[in-house]
Amino acid sequence: MDERTTRYAETLAAMIREETISALDAQDNAKFIAFQKQLARLFPHIFGVCEAVRFPNGFVLRWNGQSSEKQPVLFMNHHDVVEVTEGWTHAPFSGELADDRLWGRGTLDDKGGLWAMLQAADELAADGFQPARDVWFASSCTEETGGPGAPEISAWFQEHNVRFEMVFDEGGMILREPIDGAKGTFAMIGVGEKGCADLKFIARSKGGHASTPGKNTPLVRLGKFMAAVERSHAFPAELSPTVCEMLRRLAPYMGKLGKVMEQPEKLAPVLKRVIPSLSGAAAALLQTTVAFTMAQGSAGTNVLPREAWVVGNMRFSHHQGQQASFRAIEKLAKRYDLEMEVLDPGFPSRIADYNGTAFHLVERAVREVFPGVVPTPYIMTGASDSRYFDPVCDQCIRFLPFFVDAQQLASIHGVDENIRLDALAPAVDWYKYMMREA
Repeated sequence: MDERTTRYAETLAAMIREETISALDAQDNAKFIAFQKQLARLFPHIFGVCEAVRFPNGFVLRWNGQSSEKQPVLFMNHHDVVEVTEGWTHAPFSGELADDRLWGRGTLDDKGGLWAMLQAADELAADGFQPARDVWFASSCTEETGGPGAPEISAWFQEHNVRFEMVFDEGGMILREPIDGAKGTFAMIGVGEKGCADLKFIARSKGGHASTPGKNTPLVRLGKFMAAVERSHAFPAELSPTVCEMLRRLAPYMGKLGKVMEQPEKLAPVLKRVIPSLSGAAAALLQTTVAFTMAQGSAGTNVLPREAWVVGNMRFSHHQGQQASFRAIEKLAKRYDLEMEVLDPGFPSRIADYNGTAFHLVERAVREVFPGVVPTPYIMTGASDSRYFDPVCDQCIRFLPFFVDAQQLASIHGVDENIRLDALAPAVDWYKYMMREA
């Protein structure tokens, strides 16, 4: 490794070794406060020139610019991580260096992004750079649980009448062949995200002994319902303007199929049938989805449940929306005599304009730092903290400047999460470009 990469790897590894798993309830924030103090030690130059505001579940920094005439910009990355399970080749909080990679929980989601953002700012501050306008940084410790961190910070900005021209958060990354057949390398730049809701479907009965089961017992009805959801057309597919633009940018790299994608609006009926066949990720770009994630029946192996339930995690599309998506699946649930309970309604995010200043800035930075990589807009199917910042910004962009392969994508929230060492310096360069040019 060269000296720069070695130094970067040591700093990020120090961050990875701090266990900062967030909890759904009874979260102890002492470890997050300790981690934030460590950040100030690791990045003394940017913390030294910024005004800091601490929150119960996060912090913000303000880097004063040369002029207050322009609206400020905000860079975000969270510092909590998800829990770990067994099966890791390298200990999840070791920050181990092996096989030209740095291993550990948070390397990609999202301490790697936080590190690159602060490292870039720290180097610029050390060189005496002052941004043209105010630059803010924000980081919460409850992103993975949908907790109060980002909402607290957003509310504070609203109370203090701080409005941003651009917000940049984690999101899409640099991928080879993001959908089957797209033979190129693409920077997938999120311009919005689907809404995320949790729904509970409940089946009731009189219960009874398993030796004399009746027809359509609670678990059977739930099973039929879940199978019906997979077959259902309750969630219509649509090609949004963002997806159409994504297809146009992918088209030159998709051979014969690319000819169809060059004019997606004209051939929408065909594409709405073809795209879902490419992959589940491609299908999710076009419609509301529901994934069943939790279930419960009776407490005994020989007892018919009086009540059984499943939880479905819904990602509702912008074109169908929250309420119409709820009504569609509730109508289907009633066919199987199920009740629906909304555990968390979620909310949709605004879609930023891919012809806007924020997207174009990200495009220019990608082309400058990653020659040959094609920037393309898309709608994120996952959730990020930036959805809470729509009240203070019209242009929230979701992108991390890391090239990732299939194994790395699978490792996010999985096992053996890692980042390539040769991805570290380009990520810092990308953030430097963004901060200089914003």
